[in-house]
Amino acid sequence: MVYHTPVNTLREMIKKINISAPIYFDEPMASHTTFNIGGPAEIFIQPQTKEELKTLFSFCRNHEYPWFILGKGSNILVSDKGVKGIVIDVESINAINASGTVIHADAGAEVNRVCEYAANLGLAGMEFLYALPGSIGGALWMNARCFDKSISEIIKSVEVIDTDGLLKQLDRKILEFDYKTSPFQHKEMLILSANFKLQTGNKKSIKSRMAAHKEERIAKGHFHLPCAGSIFKNNRAFGKPAGAIIDSLSLKGLSIGGAKVSDLHANFIVNTGSAKAAEVRELINLIKDKVKNAYGFVLEEEILYAGDWS
Repeated sequence: MVYHTPVNTLREMIKKINISAPIYFDEPMASHTTFNIGGPAEIFIQPQTKEELKTLFSFCRNHEYPWFILGKGSNILVSDKGVKGIVIDVESINAINASGTVIHADAGAEVNRVCEYAANLGLAGMEFLYALPGSIGGALWMNARCFDKSISEIIKSVEVIDTDGLLKQLDRKILEFDYKTSPFQHKEMLILSANFKLQTGNKKSIKSRMAAHKEERIAKGHFHLPCAGSIFKNNRAFGKPAGAIIDSLSLKGLSIGGAKVSDLHANFIVNTGSAKAAEVRELINLIKDKVKNAYGFVLEEEILYAGDWS
């Protein structure tokens, strides 16, 4: 989106919005991503309520100013140049409650917290998401998939502000999801919350499955060093998962600067301590080139490139 309001003018306009949300200027995005990478956000705001979130969304749309919604900062690579426009951090929009077998969770709610909330009520169906770094809004936007299940399979409805600025409750039946894709990726909608249809189950069994999933993630190196999770999507037409394809070329340990292909899982790139976004992207492109040269097909990134990559 092209914008015409000078940054200094916009900063003064932002200060006059009637919200209590903390507002930061030139906030380092490295402090807000699981990669620990990313340059400054021109304007960084943390709305405290849904009303403030709606107000900010309307402000951005009305002034044709670029905006970026941040959840827990996973699955993204933010440019070293940072993010132009307004980054809206929804971490504080995180209410969770239940009605029968339906769990309601706001967009900023941490996936782990929602899974634990459901488990404590003896509600089954979310275990596959446990220990997935991220927010509910981000998981919905990406149609997060783990252990052969996608979050779209348990959605009952999603509350959004649509492209016309209207508040709507969208039933799952009218939402089109696919592998690692959602309708929110193609429309300028703001996810506010979601309802998930679960089933009654045994608390002990539910928590046991969650613990097993967490142990598997630990074994794969999800939490060993800062990373953003899987870099590439799995394409069944390629015959093997992306990690196995990369591993077949002995690329574990390959590094550029502070960016390195994980020694534990070939579909992870880790920040060894000083990685730049440019180094991570260069390593991604190198892996893609090596796979294409070896097998003739092109891996597709799952990770999102955020910010100014000009």
